[in-house]
Amino acid sequence: MTDRYAVFGHPIAHSKSPLIHAAFARQTGQDMTYEAILAPLDGFAASVAAFAAAGGRGANVTVPFKEQAYQLADRLTPRAQRAGAVNTLKFEAGGTLGDNTDGAGLVADLTRNLKRTLAGKRILLLGAGGAARGAIEPLLDQNPAALVVANRTVSRAEELAALFGRGVVASGFDGLDTPFDLVVNATAASLAGELPPLSPALFTADTLAYDMMYGRDTPFLDFARRHGAATADGLGMLVEQAAEAFLLWRGMRPDTAPVIASLRAA
Repeated sequence: MTDRYAVFGHPIAHSKSPLIHAAFARQTGQDMTYEAILAPLDGFAASVAAFAAAGGRGANVTVPFKEQAYQLADRLTPRAQRAGAVNTLKFEAGGTLGDNTDGAGLVADLTRNLKRTLAGKRILLLGAGGAARGAIEPLLDQNPAALVVANRTVSRAEELAALFGRGVVASGFDGLDTPFDLVVNATAASLAGELPPLSPALFTADTLAYDMMYGRDTPFLDFARRHGAATADGLGMLVEQAAEAFLLWRGMRPDTAPVIASLRAA
């Protein structure tokens, strides 16, 4: 019998996840389907329960349901626990397992696809919401020289610094005026076509500016490029986090490079 998987979100029509997982299934010879499901804003838990009851084996979860998915899971992986958000569910006999593959996907894209070494580097993470929170621990595990979390509301960045420890520094946007090796935009500004209030001094020719958003050139990437930085969007992260979810579900990690290349070409 064909195994069923899905991604839940609101909105969801734009999701590339069905294309990605179909490519992974072909590549690895797995008998599975993967669909996009629009969950009502007040009906996420019921939608997931109905899918699982109908034989669903696992699901991805996107905006705005990652915190709800965290509450929904019966068990959490250590990385989901620390991220405080879940983007991958696995329905098991003993209950629902919640995982967070976002941070691992980001680091895989940076190190494997973009060939960036993060050890000993100065990293600036913009934002203090779920996307930033999921990225902190995997970035720390790369042993950077510094990890600064900057947010418009400084108290939220301070909460994350206190939560993770390990030398994480909190800052407001206005306190930043020295260059970084990597600047990751995990704010919602790009969704709104806006730019966080950043100093040009953050960027040099040695800086990589990385926006978790994909599918369009954002004001953040444009600003960084105009101030000499190299830039990358979040498409590679999207595919790499999907590969991590696929590994959790199917026990094998697909080759991401051809999938990223085909999405870029499209």
